[in-house]
This record gives sequence, C-alpha cells and structure tokens, in this order.
Amino acid sequence: MIYKASLGRKLFTATNVSILVAVMLLGILPFIHLLAISLSSNSAAMAAEVTLWPIGFTMEAYYYLSQKIEFFRSLGVSVQRVVIGTALNMLLTVMTAYPLSKRNELFRFRTLYVWFFAITMFFGGGLIPTYIVIKETGLIDSIWALVLPSALNVWYTVMLLNFFRNLPRDMEEAATIDGASQWAILWRIYLPVSLPSLATITLFTVVGHWNSWFDGILYMNSPENYPLQSYLSTLITSMNKNMISLDDLNALQNVSEKTLRTAQIFLGALPIMLVYPFLQKYFIKGITVGSVKE
Repeated sequence: MIYKASLGRKLFTATNVSILVAVMLLGILPFIHLLAISLSSNSAAMAAEVTLWPIGFTMEAYYYLSQKIEFFRSLGVSVQRVVIGTALNMLLTVMTAYPLSKRNELFRFRTLYVWFFAITMFFGGGLIPTYIVIKETGLIDSIWALVLPSALNVWYTVMLLNFFRNLPRDMEEAATIDGASQWAILWRIYLPVSLPSLATITLFTVVGHWNSWFDGILYMNSPENYPLQSYLSTLITSMNKNMISLDDLNALQNVSEKTLRTAQIFLGALPIMLVYPFLQKYFIKGITVGSVKE
C-alpha cells in the first residue's frame, strides 16, 4: 500500500524543514564569517568587505599564532584543565545527585541537604573572600586553582537529581531483590540509562572550562600558566594598548588586529565544535532507552 501524503502534511513538513534550515544557518554562518575574515587580507578585513568567502586569501594570522610558543603552552593548560575539571565535575555531580535522589527512608535529612546545596546557587562569598581562600590554601598559580573552586556545580547537580528521581523505581527494586548494592545500582543501572543527561552536563562542563578566562588571570601569577582564553584575552589587551615587542610588531605588519582577533576566536571555538558531534547522538535518545517503564 503506497502512502500518499496530504496537502496539509506536505505543508507541515516543508515548514519544519524551512525552520530547521534557518536555525542551522543562524548557527553556522557566523563561524563561516569569522573563518573568512581570519583568512582574508589586512585591507579587506579592515574595509569590512568580507562576507562568507575570504578576500585576498592569506594565513598570516594563523602563522603568527603558530610561531608563539605561549599559544601552545596555554593550549596545553586549557586541555589539562578541561580533562581534570570535567572528570572531577562529573564524579562529584553523580556522587552528590544519586544519594539526594533517594527517598527519605533511605537517606535521612535529605531535604535539608538539598536546601543546603540550593542556597549556594543564590548566595556566594564574593570575589575577594574566594581569592583569599584560594591563596591561603596554596592553590595560587596551580592548575587546581582553576579546577577546585568549580568542582561541584549545584545547577548541574539539581538537573541530574531530578533526572534520577524520574527514573522508574521498578529497576531499583528489582536490583535490590537480586542483592545489588547501592554502588551496583548506580554504576550498572542508573548511569547507563542516564547517558542523555550525562552527555548534556558533560558538554556544558567542557564548554564552561574551555571558555573561562577571568579566573586564569586572577589566580595565575605567571603568564606561563595561563589557559588559552586568558592568554588570548591578554594578547588582545596588549595589542589595544600597543604593549607588544618589536619582533611581534614586525610580524604583525601584514596582519590586522581584526584578522588576528577573528583567528583567535575561531581557534578558541574549534575544539568545542569538534567535540559536539560525538555527544549529539545522546541528545536524541530516549530518557530510559532499554529500561523498564512504569
């Protein structure tokens, strides 16, 4: 039997496709524009003649960045921060959200702990007390100053907590009858069916660590320990204030500030764009794929 779509169905499909294509273009065209500017000549970039295709193709901006050892050193610091910070964030988030998702008979004073964590979402110690704590604990100028202050994100914990609460209780009850411990229930049942939520939180955490720049400038006394975003920020600031060396000034004769800035922005966003496709598949999966549903 051949199914023939009605006129209304065709219009609905065409409208959906048009909206999705428009949203896709709104997301991808700005990056194409940045890439085109970064690959264009100095005069074309300064005259705002570049749209979606490079004019006067040149890679001087990327060549300039590749010649600076500070760029690769800061890139290594950012990668180290993302790896350590994301692993620590996910571990603490899971270990906090799982017990808080239990019923009161399994975890006494659970509501009190939930409120204790929730208060930190609305009230903080402030910048100066936080800096004093980091300094007095000896974390200044170390990778842990970038990782430990944000090791547990309460908002992500609440997201995962609500996700755990919505999972069918039949799974846990069946595992308990079979003699599974709480550790086994967490690692063998809860986490496998929570991949969409875990992937979302992981992506947010990676983006947060990668894009963070202010704490690097605040907690790092030596520019050698700057993460990538902090280094790029200081580089742009030094260019705006003409605080650059003679060698850099000679190297920048064929590169405009706009071209170099767009190249930095594109390189800063490129790793996240490369990671996203590997996590996208988890976003479209069902909440409890393969599990027992009530």
